[in-house]
Amino acid sequence: MIKKIQLILIFCLLLIIFLNNDLYASIIIKVKVNDEIITNIDLEKEAEYLKILNPGLNQLNNNKVLELAKISLVNEIIKEKEIIKFVDINKNNEFVEEYLKNLYSKLNYNSEKEFINELDSKDNYSINEIKEKIKLELLWNELIYNKYNQQVKIDKKKLIEKINNIKNENQKEYLLSEIIFKKKKDESLENLFNQIKLSINDIGFNNTANIYSISESSKFGGKLGWVNENSLSNLISDKLSMLKETEYTDLIKIGNSYLLLKIDQIKVSEIKIDKQKELNKLIQLETNKQLNQFSRIYFNKSKINYSINEN
Repeated sequence: MIKKIQLILIFCLLLIIFLNNDLYASIIIKVKVNDEIITNIDLEKEAEYLKILNPGLNQLNNNKVLELAKISLVNEIIKEKEIIKFVDINKNNEFVEEYLKNLYSKLNYNSEKEFINELDSKDNYSINEIKEKIKLELLWNELIYNKYNQQVKIDKKKLIEKINNIKNENQKEYLLSEIIFKKKKDESLENLFNQIKLSINDIGFNNTANIYSISESSKFGGKLGWVNENSLSNLISDKLSMLKETEYTDLIKIGNSYLLLKIDQIKVSEIKIDKQKELNKLIQLETNKQLNQFSRIYFNKSKINYSINEN
């Protein structure tokens, strides 16, 4: 009897060793960012998550989605390493739950439970892992704010003039998507723009945003949500006023980058203007716009200090 039990134990031990070896054999290191590794398992997991954020990615071939997952994880590692230099990454963040609620609501889930069920069905990140991702983004935003908020310049007088020109009448709201891109020094803007237009025709605006856009909105297929025409610059408002639903603008230069905006939907509603409230909204929008630009600048400067090796 004892010998039989010993044989069973030996068999179980050999089985565990075999399964572990089989598991390790299936794990392949795809990218190294300094001392951090990204495996094929990591890429597949991130790819499924990106598909939840933008279901349109299901239309792309798997290699393209894995490439987007690689970029996403590399960026995440670099951000984390930069955050650690200035911020205690282990501290609690009171805004995580609020951000999570906004996230699953934006993705049209009615509750956190419904969102968790979707994650589970895709064999994806746990809800706690998603919260860690959210905390990382919030800490990154905090880092950018602390470094650059004194450099944000708001022309309050100009915004007040804009508000004073608004009348209590029917106002347009646009459901917008964006692509913000930047060309390399030796790259032709015309050729790059033609590539982007071909991509839009082939796989759609939102999937193209995932591939080409450098904006934080790229993970969501460039979706910005509803934007009131009063919060837009005169240049952008004029360009959008000439478009119909599903159409997108020509190139709009913003600093060293270029912007494309697509109208997903238009609605008109009667509004009563609260001038102070509208002014606060415009100030916040302009502040966020400038901080997002500083974020891209700081990230690109930081990235050159990291060794990124692909296998």
